[in-house]
Formats: sequence, structure tokens, C-alpha cells
Amino acid sequence: MASLSQWVQGARPRTLPAALAPVAAGTGAAVWQLQNLHGDVDWSLVIPRALLALAVSFSLQIGVNYANDYSDGIRGTDDDRVGPFRLTGSGAAAPATVKRAAILALALGGLFGLALIALAQIWWALVVGAAAIAASWFYTGGKKPYGYLGLGELFVFVFFGLVAVNGTAYAITQQPTWIAMLASVAIGLLAVALMLTNNLRDIPTDEVAGKRTLAVRLGQRGTRGLYAATLLVPFVLMVPVIAEQWPVALVLLALPLAIGPVLTVLRGARGRDLIPVLGATGRLELVYSLLLLIGLIL
Repeated sequence: MASLSQWVQGARPRTLPAALAPVAAGTGAAVWQLQNLHGDVDWSLVIPRALLALAVSFSLQIGVNYANDYSDGIRGTDDDRVGPFRLTGSGAAAPATVKRAAILALALGGLFGLALIALAQIWWALVVGAAAIAASWFYTGGKKPYGYLGLGELFVFVFFGLVAVNGTAYAITQQPTWIAMLASVAIGLLAVALMLTNNLRDIPTDEVAGKRTLAVRLGQRGTRGLYAATLLVPFVLMVPVIAEQWPVALVLLALPLAIGPVLTVLRGARGRDLIPVLGATGRLELVYSLLLLIGLIL
């Protein structure tokens, strides 16, 4: 049986900033909207909805990580693993057990999502929630996983960027806002950077396994260039937001955190040398989103 420590490793905690970041950004956009519309903020409304959105996001992130562990493990994609520990591929846990853990996490995400939808009375969002859960499973699950077709980054951008940020903000305010939209693009790009880090590292083994990720399709040079863009463009996107709400300039304090991983990737790091880049990318997304939250609240 896998130990608790191994289950925690299998949940891939370095990817969890991708779950917290969109909720932080969406909450900040919602608070900014409420302050501009009403002059004050009802925190008894904001906090429960933000916490439920966070529970949804964390559950789906952990669920997709376990689902990826299970599906790649049974396909043999993880037989020669360079990156973080995998439960199925290492043999530490039976595939069926990992599958149940994935389903449990996704089900919890669904329950938290249902609670948020009921609280906000946005029942149409049930369709969006169902799509998010399906996307979490079919990234590497099913007969034709979209992650094997090079569409993983697109779905991450949509669900951990556009949907998560705008969904959080809308659940709080019941109104769309242009700041939430810009923030969702920025956070989506940073989430894409996390996936690109993994897929860049795994190009050699994915090619052998027939996993045609975006990184495999773009090749080393194209993937490295795209990674740099996904880390730097989010700062450019905040220029109009800063013009509207100058404290958002705080996000520029996160820019130095982007320099190191960008240089490491552009200089050709491969294999295990890219593992620290994953952690650095996650820290950047986390710090960026928290500074954005603070800047929008001030």
C-alpha cells in the first residue's frame, strides 16, 4: 500500500497554485466590481463563495492529477518516468485504487460546485461544472484522451483560466467584468506554463509512448519559446488594469520570479533540470495571483 506521503506526492502539490490562483484573481475582480458599484463590500457574501470556489478548484486539480496518474500508468506512459513520483507507474498503489481516488476527488469537486451554484442561484452553471469534471477525466482518460492529441494546454487555459476566474467573480457579483476577463487570460497563460514545463520535460518519453502533446508537436525550440511567452505576457495584460486601479502595479513585484525559469528553459535545460522550473512556475503563478488580489482590493 502507498504511504500517506506517497499519496501527497501523487497529488502533485507543485501544481496546486494553478487551483488557488484563479480563485484569488476572480475574488479580487469581484471585490473591485462591488467596490465600484456599491462603494463597499459585503464580506459575508464574498468569503463563503470564494471558499467554495477554492474547494471546487482544489478538488478538480487533485482529481485530474490522480486521473492522469491512473490513465498514464495503465498505458505505460510513466514506465520510464523522469518527473515527480507517480503512484500507478511506480507500482506503489493499485491502478483501481488510484482510479477511485481520482473519482472521489472529482465527485467532491462536483458537490462543492453544486453548493456554490445553489448559494449563488446560477443553475445554468451546472453545465459548465459538468464540462469541467469531464475535462478533468478525459485529459488522459478514455479511448481518445485529448491530452494525447496536443489539446491539454487549451483545456487548461479554458478551465483553469477563463472558466475558473470568471466563474468565481460571477458567482460573487452576478455580473461580468472586463478586469475578470483580462485576469482570466493572464492566469490561464500561467496555468499553461505549468503544463508546458511538464510536457517539455517529458518530450522524449512521450514521443516513445505515442503521446502527441503540444510540446511534442512544437518540438524543443517552439515549446521553449511558448513557455517564455506564457510567463511574460500576463504582466503586459495588467497594463490597462493598472491604469484603472493603480495598486495592481503590485503584480510587477512578481516579474523577477519569471526571469529565472525563463532563462533556464531558454538555455536548454532538459530532464531533471526542469523539475525545479515546475516549482518556480507554480510559485510565480501563486505570487502573481495574490498580488493581483491585494491590488484589486486596495
